[in-house]
Amino acid sequence: MKNLVSAIQFITRIPVGAPGTFEPSGMIQYFPVVGLLIGALLAAFDHVVSRLWSGHMTAILDGIFLVWITGAFHLDGLGDTADGLYGNRPREKALLIMKDSRIGAMALVTVVSALAVKWGAIADLDRHRALLLFIIPAYARASMLFGFRFLSYGRPEGGTGHAFFETRIRLSDFWALCIPLALSAFAGLQGILVTLAFVLVVAGVLHFYRRRMGCITGDMLGAMTEITEAALFAAAAAGGAA
Repeated sequence: MKNLVSAIQFITRIPVGAPGTFEPSGMIQYFPVVGLLIGALLAAFDHVVSRLWSGHMTAILDGIFLVWITGAFHLDGLGDTADGLYGNRPREKALLIMKDSRIGAMALVTVVSALAVKWGAIADLDRHRALLLFIIPAYARASMLFGFRFLSYGRPEGGTGHAFFETRIRLSDFWALCIPLALSAFAGLQGILVTLAFVLVVAGVLHFYRRRMGCITGDMLGAMTEITEAALFAAAAAGGAA
């Protein structure tokens, strides 16, 4: 239970447990579970606001809710990663840029684009809407486990994600990914597309990171989460339109 509380505290703003709980080696396996918690709250929030506003306004509010509940934690990583990895800068220069707290043009464009994709896709969700809002955040947080497993940490001198890489996660730590995988079967074609998109996006991002940097950082993990979430919402919307 302590590991779950630690995971909730680390990647959300949900007030649970004693402040300052931090169990890096134990919390990773619970990231998809935290994603399910985020998804459950998102689906409930969507149910309420959809009674008050149109579909487009509801989608915008849903997107803002996702930003708020995570404290823009992953979006910050997406922006930093976009600034650092844009262009042909050498690895050390890219890592230095990602540590810079200032936001660049590429960060702004990438964050706005990711939010726009989410808002547009959520607005188009119709069939299986609540189920998809529930499972997609779980898939997105599960993507980080693959980064921990298959790439080495890029800041040996220390950084936000350093403690998570001291012990390599085991395949058994992926158990919680089975939950969204199983639930996606109830979403028909949309569920199939979401699962396929998850596999392709995670594999694609890992390949790009390995080829471009040969490592991963906390910012890059956050970027993977945001990219996966936006892509999966887009895949679900495409399945609903088919």
